[in-house]
Amino acid sequence: MPIATVNPANGETLKTYDELEAAEIEERLATAASTFRRYRLTAFPERARLMERAADLLDQEQDAVARTMTTEMGKTLAASRAEAAKCAKAMRWYARNAEKLLADEVPDASEVADSGASHARVHYRPLGVVLAVMPWNFPLWQVVRFAAPALMAGNVGLLKHASNVPQTALYLGDLFRRAGFPEGAFQTLLVSSKAVEGILRDPRVVAATLTGSEPAGRSVAAIAGDEVKKTVLELGGSDPFVVMPSADVERAARTAVTARVQNNGQSCIAAKRFIVHADVHDEFTRLFAARMAELTVGDPMSEATDVGPLATEQGRSDVEELVDDAVRSGATALCGGRRPKDFPQGWFYEPTVLTGITPDMRIHHEEAFGPVATVYRVRNLDEAVEVANDTPFGLSSNVWTRDEAEQERFVRDIEAGGVFFNGMTASHPALPFGGVKRSGYGRELSGHGIREFCNATTVWHAAEASDE
Repeated sequence: MPIATVNPANGETLKTYDELEAAEIEERLATAASTFRRYRLTAFPERARLMERAADLLDQEQDAVARTMTTEMGKTLAASRAEAAKCAKAMRWYARNAEKLLADEVPDASEVADSGASHARVHYRPLGVVLAVMPWNFPLWQVVRFAAPALMAGNVGLLKHASNVPQTALYLGDLFRRAGFPEGAFQTLLVSSKAVEGILRDPRVVAATLTGSEPAGRSVAAIAGDEVKKTVLELGGSDPFVVMPSADVERAARTAVTARVQNNGQSCIAAKRFIVHADVHDEFTRLFAARMAELTVGDPMSEATDVGPLATEQGRSDVEELVDDAVRSGATALCGGRRPKDFPQGWFYEPTVLTGITPDMRIHHEEAFGPVATVYRVRNLDEAVEVANDTPFGLSSNVWTRDEAEQERFVRDIEAGGVFFNGMTASHPALPFGGVKRSGYGRELSGHGIREFCNATTVWHAAEASDE
């Protein structure tokens, strides 16, 4: 894929970029390594001052960067503004909490006395230069949720962003520079995916984080494993949205629409599989499909638009193939299931609700990265858990029930990195984010996220020898 801004609303190529030459990559790596040796020694208050300044700049430039994101990947302008605001919030959260999150952990002296220590502690130190390989769907947020904790921990970052969001990628590198972070603390590398292996194998790069597809994650993990380097992976999901009889069905159906079509349906933590108890299945499905059909598909720059285009032509083709395969195999499209006739240009797809899904359909096991929902009817809690877990992914989950015993059962048995009750999954800087199974490993955000790229150093002091 060329490094270029291509407007997904009309397919027009607006700007192209040359890939960095080998000598330029070497210069960036050398700068990053040199900067880390100095930057790791800065105090938390100084790092916080710089991060707060970056947040201030982002707030001031919110509308401009939102328009850039919408132009590059098609999310609605309202969603882009919200993403920029969320990034500024996360920056400030880490600026104000990093020192506390990385404070020394000191066990009681009695707990370590039999080790021969007078006292001991765990001290968190930054690892060094970390490579971030990031996707296009949340082109600002995916990067900031790595960059804010990494920089506040004293690490430095190299960003290899998706090739279709180069202007957003360049903005991020420039943002941290203008905020006052030292040259080389966070750099954008305009390179293709072919360059990742060489950069990751470079001894100056000590770790990597990737958000993206399962094949991309496997590749980066294999290279990093061969080099014995730490990685954090977030590889997408096919999150269940379970509705039980005690749920507020009307509210659940209303929330389900947002949960499915947020970011034009291109979100790893978007609810994708709607698993509904037989007692409330018909009511929920009727309300859900009616609201999905009412959504306005159109120009993502318009405030009246609910769903914009998919980010790439290939992405739309992938969604079409999944839907067409399901319908050919007996599924029913209650709404949507095709390209909207009003938009012959651009990569639009109608919000779609499918019922009658069976395990032989591709969409039962594959992630639908677009505004397509699948609805399942289940007879009881056991079947709901079984269907929820019948996926290779395990990122997050949504469960609608007011029964406390049912809630505890879902917490115990759902295979996912999160369980959200009576609301939709969302990421928040104070809560750990990540998954299990093929959704990846490691955690972002919260104290768990900032410690992923730290050296938890045991500091041990011998007890003084007795003269007796």
